[in-house]
Amino acid sequence: MQIWPAIDLRGGKCVRLQQGDYQRETVFADDPVAMAVRWRDSGADCLHLVDLDGARDGQAINAPVVEAIVQQVALPCQLGGGIRDEQSIERWLDCGVARLVVGTRALKEPDWFRQMCRRYPGKLVLGIDARGGRVATDGWLEVSQIGAVELANWFANEPVAGIVYTDIARDGMLQGPNLAALREMCDEVRLPIIASGGVTTLDDIRALVELEVAGCIIGRALYEGKMTLEDALRAARGETEGDDAPVR
Repeated sequence: MQIWPAIDLRGGKCVRLQQGDYQRETVFADDPVAMAVRWRDSGADCLHLVDLDGARDGQAINAPVVEAIVQQVALPCQLGGGIRDEQSIERWLDCGVARLVVGTRALKEPDWFRQMCRRYPGKLVLGIDARGGRVATDGWLEVSQIGAVELANWFANEPVAGIVYTDIARDGMLQGPNLAALREMCDEVRLPIIASGGVTTLDDIRALVELEVAGCIIGRALYEGKMTLEDALRAARGETEGDDAPVR
């Protein structure tokens, strides 16, 4: 199982939100590029980047930071937030981003997303952000009537790189992932699943390994020292070193 350390960008800084609420923000670093280098040097082999300004406003305000991270770390980077047209897809792929997460427009214009998946096979990830099992859009500001599993199955036969499934209620709350929802997603959907939201302890990672998800995204737990990235990577490989004690 892959571990994707998260770097959430807002106003050029590395931040984390609680439950997607822009009013509940914690700034963890003024230099996201240095943070990306730290995760690489700690053993990360991929990074998950989120442009929070782009997710809310549809504008790539943090583009210079994303480009600097991609150039500095030389790791596969997955980017989400505000990717809603083909021009954005081309731009990010051209600057070296490995995969792009598309959420809002995939829900609102599924035929467009199918076309993009076929045009850029293996480069697009379906972002499903759910609140109470229903898909949220526009930076989590709106909640649709479409179920998460239903949306995933709209694209089951497309060359999608995978699905990032985020339970908004768990995101940034350090309460553990929604294993029941993830189990349903894994049972009902054939595409690779990346779990996001609430991953806090090494036992959480082990539980996700048992679910056979393709990967998990970890943010606040790493920034607040609930686990080290090294221990998280060992747990994802099924190794037993390390424990759940917070690092001080």
